Amino acid sequence: MIYKPRTESIELQVLEYLQLRMDISDKDLQYSLNLKKGLEGEMAFDALIDNISCECIILNDLLLKQNNNLFQIDSLIIISDTIYLFEIKNFDGDYYYDSERLYKKPQTEINDPLVQLNRTDSLFRQLLQSFGFHFKINPFIVFINPEFTLYQAPLNKPFIFPTQLHNLFKKLNTIPSAINNKHKRLAEKLEMLHIKDSPYKQLPAYNYNQLQKGITCKKCYSFFISVEGKRCICKECGYEEFIASAVMRNVKEFQLLFPEQRITTNTVHEWCKLVESKRTIRRVLEKNFHKKGVRQWTYYE
Repeated sequence: MIYKPRTESIELQVLEYLQLRMDISDKDLQYSLNLKKGLEGEMAFDALIDNISCECIILNDLLLKQNNNLFQIDSLIIISDTIYLFEIKNFDGDYYYDSERLYKKPQTEINDPLVQLNRTDSLFRQLLQSFGFHFKINPFIVFINPEFTLYQAPLNKPFIFPTQLHNLFKKLNTIPSAINNKHKRLAEKLEMLHIKDSPYKQLPAYNYNQLQKGITCKKCYSFFISVEGKRCICKECGYEEFIASAVMRNVKEFQLLFPEQRITTNTVHEWCKLVESKRTIRRVLEKNFHKKGVRQWTYYE
């Protein structure tokens, strides 16, 4: 039972939108690619979780706080009296362990995921105790990428490698388990405590005037769009989309980039640029939002 599904983070969504509408630095681009790669690894793990047939509760991508310390859990599975914590790494290439440190070949030291896992484990235990929940906690680091190799891997570390994932889920399926109110209360509590918008987003500075205006293609993200009748047609890939759908998609993008700005007909008309008729924009907004104010002070929520 997936109690909290995984979604793309606001940070990654904003970075992807900014890449389309302005030039970002190589550093910001690399950061965005790393976030995307991490998400792809987590989604690959989610696909494997679908093989679990025992009664359990699954919560993905939790951002929690304990004693003013933020910590993140990639995936959490509650089975019987045990909680399985998974830190998922989508590393690829050749790595090795030496003197309690992790290196990428030939000799580049990287942050040891064990440090992060131990911190998450400790803070999560404290959080559970503060609310009177008592579960056994089994934390693991999952190396999800099949092109990952770790030389000199210590046997006493909670590592799960790609070739071991099948047996892991096979083993979990053999655990006798029945979901009760205690499990559900814990899941509800964790979802309630989840912080939806991380205060530590790493975004480049940007403003409205910097960004290229216009509707982008939903398929190839091109700005080369023409309006024919009630449809937007991409001149690059030929993808077709109803104007109303394209406008709403770009309104949601605007809301994410500028959450403090009000949605008005003029604002959306300027942002979308391609749709000449303000009446068309107004109809789309009135159909999908609640209208506030009157005349020139009208806006939509």
